[in-house]
Amino acid sequence: MPQAALETTPICRQKEDARLAALASVGIMDTEGERCYDAITELAAECFGADVVLLGFADRSRVWFKSSWGDVLREMPRQNSLFDLVLAADGPVCSSDIPQDDRSLAGILLFQRAEVASFASVPVRNSCGRILGELVVVHRRCGMEFSRSQVRKLEGLAEIVSNLLELRRMKKTFSVPGARRARHLEDAIGAFPRCQDLRRALDERQFVLYYQPEVDLSTRRIVGLEALIRWEHPVRGLLPPMDFIPLAEECGLILPIGDWGLSEACSQIKRWTQADCRNGSLRVCVNLSARQFSRDGLADHVRALMLQSGISSHQLGLEMTESSLIPNLRTAQDVLASLRGLGVSLLMDDFGTGYSSLNNLHSFPFDVLKIDRSFVDRMTDGDQAMQIVRTIIELARVLNMDVVAEGIETHQQYRLLRQLGCRYGQGYLFARPMSADAIGELLRLPGRVLPEFEMLAVAD
Repeated sequence: MPQAALETTPICRQKEDARLAALASVGIMDTEGERCYDAITELAAECFGADVVLLGFADRSRVWFKSSWGDVLREMPRQNSLFDLVLAADGPVCSSDIPQDDRSLAGILLFQRAEVASFASVPVRNSCGRILGELVVVHRRCGMEFSRSQVRKLEGLAEIVSNLLELRRMKKTFSVPGARRARHLEDAIGAFPRCQDLRRALDERQFVLYYQPEVDLSTRRIVGLEALIRWEHPVRGLLPPMDFIPLAEECGLILPIGDWGLSEACSQIKRWTQADCRNGSLRVCVNLSARQFSRDGLADHVRALMLQSGISSHQLGLEMTESSLIPNLRTAQDVLASLRGLGVSLLMDDFGTGYSSLNNLHSFPFDVLKIDRSFVDRMTDGDQAMQIVRTIIELARVLNMDVVAEGIETHQQYRLLRQLGCRYGQGYLFARPMSADAIGELLRLPGRVLPEFEMLAVAD
């Protein structure tokens, strides 16, 4: 396939909304795999003698697989994926020779080993002709040509999937679809923002990441960064996350927004590392929502993002709160173990605010505890607050974890935390969250050491 064919064309937002509404209408978004789809992928594998067969569907940020034969694959980023090529071509996409080092298709072709040579992908459409997903056949052999008759056979299997989708839609005719629930929510809210405002912001790339330094308290050296999302609205200016994240969770947009943030952070890590190889020791931490953490395929998604961006696992940290772990502790253990297997850092955010932190902490493979700012803020109020912070630091030491104190705003808090043996911290005393360009200036300081600081006036 010529390289030009790998470039996707811009996708119309209205068409994307219609496609996603069609997915929602059949209840296929974020659902478990089903045996009926497994039968189709197995049949395709037998028919084509394939090494891998995938049946996937896509939202704005990812392609997730309802069934796979061969390599176990659950999810990959959508950006530069084969799905976008199929969508832009409005039909089948085939290749008999993909270079092993071609990262443009890493989102769906790398799997566990970068050795894919040939593939064919055909669209899965609904009854209105909209492309909702793709059926992919992969061979790890160069020069494997797909004839027109073979492509037609593959399209026939994809049509079976389309028929199954239509049956699902008919069964849901008398139920309330997710899109209507979102509209009811918008009607109830009335004021800005609405769900459609968030969708537009995502499509028009109005979200940005700000970064707050994490410093070594003994040296003031920047050792890491926390990525924090902001909404750069063209009229209302820069909006903090509390103004839109709760609505995003209600509207079901927290997944694509969160996926965008994770992808953008990985890309920014790469840019900082390319600007100065010494920045390769930095760890950039990204907050995961409960929806991101609880869905199937999270580790696959993170692995693919690291492959696409070319960053190392030690450069990425994932933060999650206790509330995202509690609903299903067994699942949480499995997900954390799979993430730990990637080599990324795992941080428990807002530690101490949950009701079962001490009971469950030993079961989770966290590397870092982040002391909630509410405890840091009360450190100077009396012995009890100090004892809580001291206990958390000692607990982390026993469990061989690092500790990061959040919300350091005064010299007194800074001094007390050092006396208690807390090694790392972040807060307005050192630096406020700032743009990637501004952080780039700080990273150029000698040794990445912040100058002697003055206490800052703080306003949330």
